Amino acid sequence: MTAARFQIILSAIAAVISLAGLADATYLTVAHLTGDDLVCGSPGGCSAVLGSVYASVAGIPTAAFGALAYFVAFSSATLAVFGYARARTLLMLVVMAMFGATLWLLYVQAFILHAFCPFCLLSAALTFLLAGIVVATPSSD
Repeated sequence: MTAARFQIILSAIAAVISLAGLADATYLTVAHLTGDDLVCGSPGGCSAVLGSVYASVAGIPTAAFGALAYFVAFSSATLAVFGYARARTLLMLVVMAMFGATLWLLYVQAFILHAFCPFCLLSAALTFLLAGIVVATPSSD
């Protein structure tokens, strides 16, 4: 398999993962904005995390920033499938920013809130997968 073909396949996988992350982050954003108590199987985890001071920045749900990031990642990955080199660069930058934010939010859940939201953990896992794909994707050189 050529490097270009491998790059296309990884970009397509990144697009699908980003779409799943977009759905997850959109669900969390809507749940936060409507005040719905999430039924996630974690006793108090979702409510504790989404009800914390870390759940929003300047009145905007943190999950909304995630939804925006996943949308940009999805768009960039889709454009990368069609050979746009700048889209690959944007995908890399967005995913690295998402990775950093995810590490911070995992720290907050583990060491400050002492509560975990399974939907947030799903988003973290998807971000880790995206970061792995970005690292594994061969350069266009």
